[in-house]
Amino acid sequence: MSHDPPPDPLVKFLPRAAQILEQEFISLPAFESASGPTPEAIAAVLDETARRLGENYPYFHPLYAGQMLKPPHPVARAAYALATKINPNNHALDGGRASSAMEIESVREIAGMFGWHEVLGHLTSSGTFANLEALWMAGQIAPGKRIVGSAQAHYTHQRISAVLQLPFTPIPADRSGRMDLEALESELRMGDVGTVVVTLGTTAIGAVDPLDEIVGLRAQYGFRIHVDAAYGGYFGLIAGALDEPARHAYQAIGHADSIVIDPHKHGLQPYGCGCVLFRDPSLGRLYKHDSPYTYFTSSELHLGEISLECSRAGAAAVALWATQRLLPLVPEGDFAQGLAKGRRAALELERRLRADARFEPLAANPPQLDIVVWKVHAETPALASQRAQKLFDACAARDLHLALVQLPGSWFGDGFNDGFGDPGEASSHGGLVTCLRSVLMKPEHEDWLDRIWERLTAACAEVS
Repeated sequence: MSHDPPPDPLVKFLPRAAQILEQEFISLPAFESASGPTPEAIAAVLDETARRLGENYPYFHPLYAGQMLKPPHPVARAAYALATKINPNNHALDGGRASSAMEIESVREIAGMFGWHEVLGHLTSSGTFANLEALWMAGQIAPGKRIVGSAQAHYTHQRISAVLQLPFTPIPADRSGRMDLEALESELRMGDVGTVVVTLGTTAIGAVDPLDEIVGLRAQYGFRIHVDAAYGGYFGLIAGALDEPARHAYQAIGHADSIVIDPHKHGLQPYGCGCVLFRDPSLGRLYKHDSPYTYFTSSELHLGEISLECSRAGAAAVALWATQRLLPLVPEGDFAQGLAKGRRAALELERRLRADARFEPLAANPPQLDIVVWKVHAETPALASQRAQKLFDACAARDLHLALVQLPGSWFGDGFNDGFGDPGEASSHGGLVTCLRSVLMKPEHEDWLDRIWERLTAACAEVS
């Protein structure tokens, strides 16, 4: 059934803000823009652009519950578009005077969530680049020493380590997807570990590594702690609503040496907007560089002097500043309540899955954040994987978009991997089973859960 979409706040409020911005520069003499395409030609191209964009999945809609894709807040979209009128470059104050100040304010507010006040930090184009800076810093402080991280940590850590020519060792994860502490300590005893990467919110299942216990190991073995909270960093605002292990991990985050968080995930920002923070501001000396052609109109420290990236979109800082101005990063605030709604939706979906014999959630624990993973009941892992793929397709046909993930079959209980049959079949699957995965990161998911469940169970009836 067709329906008219609700009015877009971007369309409603942006024209007024654009007029205000024009007034800010009213004292400048008028000039004529270079001749170019006609307004009709521009309109035609934008119409075509809008139609092409319709070929995407509906990432903004509550029925999209697959990958880590959350629509930017309308104020972020409007502020970003407004800033492109200026098109600031936050590499230096010359390129982005106002937007650099807004970045510094915004990053300070993010650091405040972790109890940090005097820090070294800035925005990046992505969480990947933010993690690269953190591991680059680790290599500067402890040259040649190993980086270790959970086998469930984001794959880019191993790739980044290779780029930096630092050895990387993956640490096995337990059935909850958390770093195995006994395996970690075995590596630490070798004495050559420089940095432990601790993940708060793994990509696959949203698992939270035991940061508090890893902080305890640091006193004995001496290493840097880098927290990759690209996905889960904001959940510290609702730590009291998390399970006890996750709550303890978030309470220990202030003891990290560096932290990465992605505002373009739970922070309601457009791509790309990552953020890297270092607890010790004096580390800025390691970024020091001399350039004969850089900016000289200001003697103040500029962001280009504390980042590996040069040109960076000032519009990203403007959008983040506007969002945090509207939705402060405080416990019990509107922003935190949005996180809590997604978390409740995930717990409710997991409860329904566990009560339904057609589905099997992870054997260990309910989700720690807002990601739910489950397999379809079947006699063998191979058959479960086939049914998961079919159910994925059947849900998509009903406009419910989930995701697929491969996880160790052993995570679903002892003996499940026995269903692979002969050793050759187990080897061909790598001991993995294809599962369904749902990221319930939109606040609206709580209100839409009944409709999501209806489509899921209807699709399951078709597959079975």
